[in-house]
Amino acid sequence: MVWVTVPLMALNPQAAAYLKLFPADMSADLATITDDEIRQLRTMDAMAAQRGAPAPMAAVRDDEETGVPVRIYRPAGDAGPSPVAVYYHGGGWVYGSVERNDPLARDLAARTGAVVVSVDYRLAPEHRFPAAADDAWTVLADVFERPERYGADPSRVAVVGDSAGGNLAAVVAWQARDAGYRLAHQLLVYPVVDVAMDTPSYRAYASGFGLGADEMAWFVKKYAGGADPSDPRLAPLRLADMSGLAPATVITAECDPLCDEGAAYADALRGAGVPVGYRCYEGSLHGFYGLPGFFDQAGEARDYAAARLREAFTG
Repeated sequence: MVWVTVPLMALNPQAAAYLKLFPADMSADLATITDDEIRQLRTMDAMAAQRGAPAPMAAVRDDEETGVPVRIYRPAGDAGPSPVAVYYHGGGWVYGSVERNDPLARDLAARTGAVVVSVDYRLAPEHRFPAAADDAWTVLADVFERPERYGADPSRVAVVGDSAGGNLAAVVAWQARDAGYRLAHQLLVYPVVDVAMDTPSYRAYASGFGLGADEMAWFVKKYAGGADPSDPRLAPLRLADMSGLAPATVITAECDPLCDEGAAYADALRGAGVPVGYRCYEGSLHGFYGLPGFFDQAGEARDYAAARLREAFTG
């Protein structure tokens, strides 16, 4: 496997300012944190005000009929079949929720005109691999099998995910292919697509850039435990055959341990004949996409992502 080499680059001014306020993604001691403390941290969000104002929707409803909680956003009043984006939030498979990512899901619906189905998949360590992947697939399969429940046009279904959610989106994209479902697009934002953690960007940005290599190793341990690191449900970069996968958009941040694997995944898809759009945001950090209050690049990346999705839905 050939990795893309990412040289150590200067942070952009907004990223540098952000790190002065939040030098690490997690302030807890990872060596001693308990499961109860993890659950307590899930209720906290020091950056809530920076996630953006909630865009108004024509309708928002919560649903648990499949056994996996989802929140469904409809941006327009027309109740007819619409394009659908199934969205998986980030958080290292340990943190995050539909509630915390409500502004991002609303923004995605407003920018694309699509119904957004935001998935509240089970979290580790209470629910280890493949629980999150199983929940992700349960919802996507239901959208294809019962589109009327979502107001969905089954010929225009995309998956969207950031970080660990990008991992889940990439996983269900190949599962959709193998199940005979035609997915319109996969949008992956700084996705976790491998768990080897051996790339140049992991070494270059191991600490001091927000998300650190130690934090990622902790997330993987909490979620994956002793799972096979080459299992494509955990590491979609290890998928043996990528041909026939849905067209993709991959977005990375330059000063992010995950940068190289995102770039490598885009290259692997291209090598398999999959149409891919790839952008790396210079000098930026993991998590920038979800924080428009801190990063101008969040708006730029969301504009790009929404344009790619709209093109996929109309093409």
